[in-house]
Amino acid sequence: MTEPILCTPDETFVLNLGPQHPATHGVLRVKLTMDGEYIVEAEPVLGYIHRMHEKMAENGTFAQFMPNTPRMDYLSALSFNQGYCMAVERAAGIEVPERAEYIRTITVELNRISSHLLWWGAFILDLGGFTPLLYAFDDREKILDLLEHVTGSRLTYCYYRFGGVYNDIDDEFITGTREFIKRLRSRMPTLYHDLVTGNIILIKRLKDIGHISPEVCRKYGATGPVLRGSGIEYDVRKNEPYSIYPELDFDIPHYPEGDCMARYMVRMDEIEQSLRIIEQSLDKLPGGPVQAKVPKTLKPPAGDCYAAVEAAKGTFGCRLICDGDKGPYRLKLRSPCFSNLSLFGEIAEGMLLADALAVMGSLDLVIPEIDR
Repeated sequence: MTEPILCTPDETFVLNLGPQHPATHGVLRVKLTMDGEYIVEAEPVLGYIHRMHEKMAENGTFAQFMPNTPRMDYLSALSFNQGYCMAVERAAGIEVPERAEYIRTITVELNRISSHLLWWGAFILDLGGFTPLLYAFDDREKILDLLEHVTGSRLTYCYYRFGGVYNDIDDEFITGTREFIKRLRSRMPTLYHDLVTGNIILIKRLKDIGHISPEVCRKYGATGPVLRGSGIEYDVRKNEPYSIYPELDFDIPHYPEGDCMARYMVRMDEIEQSLRIIEQSLDKLPGGPVQAKVPKTLKPPAGDCYAAVEAAKGTFGCRLICDGDKGPYRLKLRSPCFSNLSLFGEIAEGMLLADALAVMGSLDLVIPEIDR
């Protein structure tokens, strides 16, 4: 790509992208210094929806903070449920029953697919295509029906408990999940790949646009599909195994190109891998309890522990410091989108505004998770 000839400073102008612009997917403001259609400087401005989740955790009990977790990444709520549960369980020495671990894996992977489907539809909408959004939401509704049946909620799930899950899954959920797997696999080749992935318009908008090198990913701590789209095969489920993932056979999609198309392909491939994980988990689903015996009021011994999970956008980490009281002394939440957004300012320099919107979409940002 030919480098643009930039103006002198007095010929540039400032363009505010957000916090109300639909392309920012929430209350994100990006202050752009522009030279015509080219970006001279991009500065993300955060804080418009900051809610002090960490401080709220320190002023309540361990259980009282649980409903806060889905309010961060509301599209990948169960991953945030799981990460926080794991941190508390490690601190308190709670062992989760095997059946509960399988149920957690099945439901969290369904939630991952629903997150990727919404990203796919909204991403194509940002690029000017409306129809794919309807197909994405049609399939996503099936997942929401399944998760509503077992959790009682359709978005901000608070289903996991310290030591297990709130309630068991039934035959209706299992049958419905198997039917959904067949449905989505039958629709992926035509409605997703033939219609969109192989579309020359999409390829021209994404291929060789928004290159992110592995060095930039390491510099800013990028994780998830953003990191794997730059060729680094890192996934917490494989590299720092937890729950039942070591017992399952699945691959970690990664592409070395580092452009918007690579990040797109990582997420599309991850949908199929999540279907594999769910299918294997259903086949191996053991009997037994779904909840360990846990005191009504938890008071873990003083100590410092950390737990991380692979959320839909990347690594979600919880560092929990306990002092023997009924609530956290300190809870530090590691947000994947905050790190993924941080690199945008560096890679956007010299880029066309239209391409910058494609790059932002390829990062899959959820602003309430950044503004914790």
